[in-house]
Amino acid sequence: MPSTTLLTKELPELQYEAQRDRFDESWRAPLSTLLGLGRAAGADFVEFFLERVNYISCLAEDDGIGSVSPRLVTGAGVRVFRGTADCYVSTNDLTFTGLKSALEKALGIMGLSLPSPSAFIPEINLELFRDYATIGDKNNWLKECSSMQEMGDVLLAANGKLAQVADHVASRRAAYFRDWQEVLVAASDGVFARDIRLTQSVGYSLLCEEGSDRASINKRVGATNNPNFLRTWQYGDDAQEVAESAGNMLHADYVESGNYPVVMANEFGGVIFHEACGHLLETTQIERKTSPFSEKKGEKIAHENLTAWDEGLSANAFGTIDMDDEGMPVQRTLLIENGILKNFLSDRAGCMRTGHPRTGSGRRQGYTYAAASRMRNTYIAPGEFTNEDIFGSIEKGIYCKKMGGGSVGPTGEFNFSVDEAYQIENGKVTKPLKGATLIGEAKDIMQRISMSSQDLGLAAGFCGSISGSIYVTVGQPHIKVDEITVGGR
Repeated sequence: MPSTTLLTKELPELQYEAQRDRFDESWRAPLSTLLGLGRAAGADFVEFFLERVNYISCLAEDDGIGSVSPRLVTGAGVRVFRGTADCYVSTNDLTFTGLKSALEKALGIMGLSLPSPSAFIPEINLELFRDYATIGDKNNWLKECSSMQEMGDVLLAANGKLAQVADHVASRRAAYFRDWQEVLVAASDGVFARDIRLTQSVGYSLLCEEGSDRASINKRVGATNNPNFLRTWQYGDDAQEVAESAGNMLHADYVESGNYPVVMANEFGGVIFHEACGHLLETTQIERKTSPFSEKKGEKIAHENLTAWDEGLSANAFGTIDMDDEGMPVQRTLLIENGILKNFLSDRAGCMRTGHPRTGSGRRQGYTYAAASRMRNTYIAPGEFTNEDIFGSIEKGIYCKKMGGGSVGPTGEFNFSVDEAYQIENGKVTKPLKGATLIGEAKDIMQRISMSSQDLGLAAGFCGSISGSIYVTVGQPHIKVDEITVGGR
């Protein structure tokens, strides 16, 4: 451990033996010294984030492997706060000299400089090492994952199955990725924690054509914390589902534009709540005063039948983590209860600047990004209605079974395409429809989600925002939106 009498002038002669191929207890001494140096320079708070990544993706196109893309990453970032202002500097040099240089740059950006050569560097008393990787028996996960040969064999078999069950196939793809990440967080408030994350995803992309008609359907499944994920993929079931959807949509009629009651399916249907409301409850939006919900805590912002959660605890879900990227253990956060806004999602900076308590939501794509308040597993909770109740309440409307892509404005205006839709007539699902786009504003649609069924389903997703692209879960049961604008023909 560094001595409490360490002087600035002694830093160049220091020698540390931190492990280069693993983040462990040996990193305590150098990080404690650097954190103390940052505090001695006048920083109010200093944090180091260290990362190692082993990533690979594989793509099967028709009957061949189209690409295999590996990526290895090692690096660190340092964040320095002075008051509520902060800056972030990253480096791929994990030597003591490299980390010290990154710290000096961050201090300089904040108008701070290293103390005089005779200044004392205080010892930062880091907590007992919180090693979630060892506690969770994660250290061998990478070795236990599928080999490159196995990846290719599974994807080719899956694509072959898709060819057997689908008609009028123009192209078929099966894609897989594995993302292994080891992280270490050390901060001047004493945080000292390590974790390993394993995120995997696999899915289909099917394009069917006949004459001038086309249909494109995608399906993706994902999980965390399961080295055997690819080996247990039920690709035959997914192939059957994708082929059936594409067949239904191939010759579907175009939807007529207008205002309709809409039933949105469970699982990935939750992407609209994630995009149109979830982002507006992150303190990154509250800081900028771009959220219509900024001053609404404790007030009604949604229909009284709507309750929503964000958490990092669901087993194997895409947004599940043991700690966030600021070293805080994750928790379950009640966002909306019976229409009343209860909490926001807050990271360290958000807590400093808005006063909303941290929720274990500080997340980032990797070491080149500073953490920001981000969602994890975000979903509308099950309600008291059955699917029969929901469909039976609609005389004429639209069933949105599979959502596609979309966009959301900074204050909640959104539009989302629907990949698979059907007419609802007198409470029954009838003919398939294509070309539907859902258009609205978050503050309006939240008031119109009047019914939720009991079949909560979660789906893997990707979320891009200020701290990069991260893995998240979206979800909901079947829900009814009393009225929404549907773009079509």
